[in-house]
Amino acid sequence: MFNVSLIWLIAVVVFLILEAVTYQLISIWFVFGASAGLISSFVTDNFYIEMGVFLAVSILMLAILRPLSIRLVKKQDFKSNVESLIGKTVLITQEVNNLHNSGQGKVNGMYWTVRSEDDKQIPAGELKRIVRIEGVKLIVSSSK
Repeated sequence: MFNVSLIWLIAVVVFLILEAVTYQLISIWFVFGASAGLISSFVTDNFYIEMGVFLAVSILMLAILRPLSIRLVKKQDFKSNVESLIGKTVLITQEVNNLHNSGQGKVNGMYWTVRSEDDKQIPAGELKRIVRIEGVKLIVSSSK
């Protein structure tokens, strides 16, 4: 007959490796459960009791630690390259006229289609602040 404790030890190692590979707190709950199953295998020879301990501890850890882990490992909001342009100044290189769908500006060395926030015309050569981005168009404030 085989040693059930060895199965629980292998389960702990497998769940630890899985957790280390994923970096997303996928199987940490099962590490606790398998560890409890391993400990219970020293106390009893009944595999069903050990499995019950494994399930109970895994579910308990999931219920208790998951909300905490979500708060602690909360994804930080990083601005993408495009979102980082909001608030910057754009040099208007071609007159902005929303009525004629014209307007171009240069920011960070790149040319963009530019539209006015309030449909006012903006002559070339002016500097304007980017207030938002819609698709591939920079929406600028007509005031400085």
